Amino acid sequence: MSGSDSRAAASRDLPAPPDTAAARAALAVATEHLTPSLLNHSIRSWHWALGFAERDGVGPVDEELLYVGAVLHDLALVEPFDAHRTPFEHAGGAVASVLAAGAGWDAGRRAHLAAAIVAHMSPDPVAEGGVEGRLLDVATALDIAGARPDDLPHAYRAAVLAAYPRLDLAREFADLAADQAVRKPASQAARIVHGGVAAKLAANPLERI
Repeated sequence: MSGSDSRAAASRDLPAPPDTAAARAALAVATEHLTPSLLNHSIRSWHWALGFAERDGVGPVDEELLYVGAVLHDLALVEPFDAHRTPFEHAGGAVASVLAAGAGWDAGRRAHLAAAIVAHMSPDPVAEGGVEGRLLDVATALDIAGARPDDLPHAYRAAVLAAYPRLDLAREFADLAADQAVRKPASQAARIVHGGVAAKLAANPLERI
């Protein structure tokens, strides 16, 4: 079986994304603007979030909001969505809210979506973004920093990574975070850079599955 065939087979065994206008639009925008490494990271983050929701027994979960948030959470790391002075998670949350407005979401749900995206970089994600913010935080902590890798089944981790490989995420994300830290020294991106995110990316056990 070729590499592409094995990835397709692995993808068929994973949960399907929500079949909604917002979910389809989010994936289309992310696919158009994110690099392959960041796109795969974003989709993996959704799968990790689902896994942690089951593992930790949290809920109820707005699965559509969680998917849109996961797919778009890093959108403001790349042009043309990078804001020179605004932290990327706040800029990304604003873009996601605009997309959700186009899909007919009400103001409260759009605000929740933006807050969940902000929460993935927050020291207090539950207060920031509720259940979905907490799940996005723990999911991205696994994919970036290697947090709690053994709390999800090995077979599930392997299937997600086969369908959405890490590619050059470690170098690419470290460089993007460092750039954010220089331009926005009071941001959460600066906090994780000073906390050694580049070393955590390189040592992430997901790199060796």
